[in-house]
Amino acid sequence: MKKRLMKLMAIGCLASIFITTDFTQAATNNGAVDAGVISAISSYMSKDAVQVVSSGVNTVTAGMEGGVSAGAASEVTLASQQETQPQEAQQSVEEVQAAPQETICGYTNLGIAKVDSTLNVRAEADEASDIVGKMPKDAGCEIIQNIGDWYEIQSGNVHGFVKAEYLMSGDEAKARASEIMSVVATVTTQTLYVREQPNTECTILSLMPMGEELQVLEDLGDWVKIDLDGDEGYVSKEYVSLSSELQKAMTMTEVKYGQGVSDVRVSLVSYATQFVGNPYVWGGTSLTKGADCSGFVLSVFAKYGISLPHHAASQAGCGTKISASEAQPGDLFFYGNGRGINHVAIYIGNGQVVHASSPKTGIKISNCSYRNPVRVVRVLN
Repeated sequence: MKKRLMKLMAIGCLASIFITTDFTQAATNNGAVDAGVISAISSYMSKDAVQVVSSGVNTVTAGMEGGVSAGAASEVTLASQQETQPQEAQQSVEEVQAAPQETICGYTNLGIAKVDSTLNVRAEADEASDIVGKMPKDAGCEIIQNIGDWYEIQSGNVHGFVKAEYLMSGDEAKARASEIMSVVATVTTQTLYVREQPNTECTILSLMPMGEELQVLEDLGDWVKIDLDGDEGYVSKEYVSLSSELQKAMTMTEVKYGQGVSDVRVSLVSYATQFVGNPYVWGGTSLTKGADCSGFVLSVFAKYGISLPHHAASQAGCGTKISASEAQPGDLFFYGNGRGINHVAIYIGNGQVVHASSPKTGIKISNCSYRNPVRVVRVLN
């Protein structure tokens, strides 16, 4: 039936040629088409296409089988091919469009920050435009479009524009991603215990909230070894999801302060957050070249005339102990590993802290309860 239908379509194309010229002359020039076939074509060309398909296939093809010469048949075959080619081309396009695109760390058009420290993300494709976020070195993004010397990008919660010269793309970005991507464990339970060893009988080092992303050091089967601000901890794989990821851009949303917050606190927080994305260096105190957690706090507070020791546990003994609910921007949050205090961060308001986290992530902003704080201290009046 399908072959007969194709022949009918071909006959229709051929018939339209004959009808738009002198029909008798066409018959003479194509002597292989007999009167019976021409009569059948003339009759069915005047009918609705649906009627031809449903009731005229046998009649027309019967005449066709008995009265078309090799020359006419080649014209019919050509016409048939011309009709089917566009359909085949359309199917090919649809298949390509339906094919899944390659993704790398969740990005289909990957870009990677090609800078030594951080790349500014601006609100518009203009260097005079406001900075809406920062991409640390080797952070990934989705390239939305190219606009002259700029790329429009999306990375994490940051949407904006970066200078194209500072962003890898294409094969260069793919190659770099294969070198720097890391495995991240995202907490999938309400509260996750981070333990000292990969078992449930040992000390609990910290508590992690749902959605927190932990850097994976090693996959141990039922357990995962993770980085805990430079220390090692273990979490059950049952309560995390693993994925390969790149660092993301960080928002620079204005911090909103409550009443009674001094200008010094506002200034200190603004000063501290400008170093987000800079490197973590064990024992370091440089806000640009690298600092560890207590070195970062020491150097930020030194600018405001406050001298602090270069040790998190020692800093916890300075100032006045307060509750987390009393915290104001500029207060210090301390975290422990079960054996004592081993990490410090500066509270910046809105439930967030800025801190030198680890060699992998550098100076970053986190939720103040990303770990369970063991002490909160006020050193600013």
